[in-house]
Amino acid sequence: MSTHISHLTLSHFRSHQRTRLHFDGRPVALHGPNGSGKTNILEAISLFSPGRGLRRATPDDMARKPQALGWKLRAEIATPDGPRLAETWAEPGQPRQVRIDEKAAPQIALGALLPMLWLTPAMDRLWLEGAEGRRRFLDRTTLSFAPDHAAQVLAYDKAMRERNRLLRDGVRDARWYAALEAQMADAGAQITANRHAALAELAAHADPDSPFPMADLSLDCTAPDDLANALADSRARDMAAGRSLIGPHRADLRAVWAAKGMAAAQCSTGEQKAFLISAILANARALAAHAATPPVLLLDEVAAHLDAARRAALYDAVCAMGAQCFMTGTGPDLFAELGPRAQHLALCDRDGVSHIEKDTP
Repeated sequence: MSTHISHLTLSHFRSHQRTRLHFDGRPVALHGPNGSGKTNILEAISLFSPGRGLRRATPDDMARKPQALGWKLRAEIATPDGPRLAETWAEPGQPRQVRIDEKAAPQIALGALLPMLWLTPAMDRLWLEGAEGRRRFLDRTTLSFAPDHAAQVLAYDKAMRERNRLLRDGVRDARWYAALEAQMADAGAQITANRHAALAELAAHADPDSPFPMADLSLDCTAPDDLANALADSRARDMAAGRSLIGPHRADLRAVWAAKGMAAAQCSTGEQKAFLISAILANARALAAHAATPPVLLLDEVAAHLDAARRAALYDAVCAMGAQCFMTGTGPDLFAELGPRAQHLALCDRDGVSHIEKDTP
């Protein structure tokens, strides 16, 4: 049996006043008109992983309006070792809280409980926009393989913020910098190693026969091997800029379609989407190879710009992995190729409240 969410309850979460859903481990096709609450369900599921979820929203933004009473999510999870329970919630003006099996837990613990990957329409411009989004995509990929990656990133960011404060304040005493730069170097080396290892996993689990071509992914990193000394040498330049100009926080993810020798940014919109789908599938296959079960997949509006053949290929790949995959679309025809291999849920909006209109087993 693969790990999957068996029951999901949303309370006062965005358009869902109270919604309770039952799942049996098959892929789930959510369809309905725009504004019916499909993506809100995917966002709720994404909050059972570390971080801010697939929309990167603040806790207050997720509360149902106009009441703004706070919100709560509850996931009953079936695992090969027995049922587990995860809950996450936020009171107005308060940070998000997590509880696992009725005990308070840090967000990072969710990563081991329910590995999860997602793809959203906002990521379609990943190869065209700034490096920050690509680093975030790479770090979520890396985190799926190395749960301690988040702790390394947090340690690096904390030391860098302190160093940047010294730079802005014009502090020149080298003793103030040395310890922070050593911390940045130690955490930075692990961050870079984790990122390279994650890219190697994707390459090893790419499917050369897939209709979704895999781009050659590489890390363009401005972090030198001896980061501590490089940071020391760069203090004057960094002080003029008011921030640290070298290190893994400046890295970028490069993608090249080897078959055409083209950078992803120069490829068509459809090809860029195919690269993302290929990377997500390779990531899922790699995780399934190292763990007892594949990760949960969240694919928001993934079928909207795929022809029937590619939709069928995507659904076949998901079903072959045995992954619980949640997909959204505006109409049931987008999921016709799935047939009885999936649960089909129709959503509608009634006076600003999301409802499940029809559940096809």
